[in-house]
Amino acid sequence: MKYNFDEIINRQNTDSQKWDMFNDPEHTIPMPVADMDFRCPEPILEALRKVTEHGVFGYAIVPEALKDVLHERLKNLYNWETQKEWQVWIPGLVPAITATCRAIGKEGEAVITPIPVYHPFHLTPAYVGKKLQTFPMIEVDGRWTFDFDALEKAITPETKLFMLCNPHNPGGTVFTKAELEKLVEICEQHDIVICSDEIHADLILDATKKHIPTASLSSIAENRTITLLAPSKTFNIAGLGCSVAVIPNPELRKKFIDAKMGFFPPLTRYSQDAALAAYRDCEDWKDELIIYLKANHDYLYQELNGYKGLRMLPLEATYLAWIDASQTGISNIQEKILEAGVRVIDGKVFKGEGFFRLNFACPRILLEEAVKRIKASLA
Repeated sequence: MKYNFDEIINRQNTDSQKWDMFNDPEHTIPMPVADMDFRCPEPILEALRKVTEHGVFGYAIVPEALKDVLHERLKNLYNWETQKEWQVWIPGLVPAITATCRAIGKEGEAVITPIPVYHPFHLTPAYVGKKLQTFPMIEVDGRWTFDFDALEKAITPETKLFMLCNPHNPGGTVFTKAELEKLVEICEQHDIVICSDEIHADLILDATKKHIPTASLSSIAENRTITLLAPSKTFNIAGLGCSVAVIPNPELRKKFIDAKMGFFPPLTRYSQDAALAAYRDCEDWKDELIIYLKANHDYLYQELNGYKGLRMLPLEATYLAWIDASQTGISNIQEKILEAGVRVIDGKVFKGEGFFRLNFACPRILLEEAVKRIKASLA
């Protein structure tokens, strides 16, 4: 490999949320927060150096070059012909989820999402005076997908927004064209707007799968979808805060822009220039990253699936393993694993009772030690 993903970078005492927030014992391996323990690609680092060397950090505007590179990226990767005016650049994807929940529907109306799911999806509606509706995901043929019957039963006249995570966090599913078309059909029938969080779109581990932007399916899908994208997960620049909402429908776009007014600061030159360098100059790094992550995934699956009651479905995407511990007989699995020196996230955070989520985007030697400790905790 051209890039060294085996390099150990000490992130302790760097005010890292992943490594420093929990005040764990010094030798604990943290695998909760979804960022990677890999050094950023050199083109991104060079872009950040140039901004620093310039020495002036005033307010910035989104450069046309960044808009152009995203436009071309969506066309080349997904055959999705967009317009630059559809782009609304924002300093973070989670704030965009909040803005979307605020923008769509009146106070007291409802947001629906499948569970388990990334926790801002089910927490945010309450922040903005909306009701939360949920329905379960189900396992079909070794992958997590929607229970469409349960979805239709859960929808009410109050349901105005569907929160979609594609690829799915924490389930790791890359939804198929048929699954997305069925979802769009139901949302069209009930006049529900779709917010499609596609932040993990670049992190496809299963080479037989291909990410499909929900809005690219049809003019109907395009007209009712707010698509959220970012380079942050793929290129490990989440802390810089750069995301984009792609909103073809001008009415929805205005509602979104109005909802974020007064809450979002402008993007910084650091975040914009890093995003531009990532999308324009770092595809070869990303390609090697996927190979490394897939090898980590396969090792983790081999070692933990079926071990002492643990069960893990193969991921189609993301670097976040979703592991069923319900058959271990251990009710406090997160604490049990933490006692052995590994911090994971309890599935309850995602409304997934009996599961835990583990981030394997780290050097292999760390992953191997973590697996050793997890096994010891269950022995």
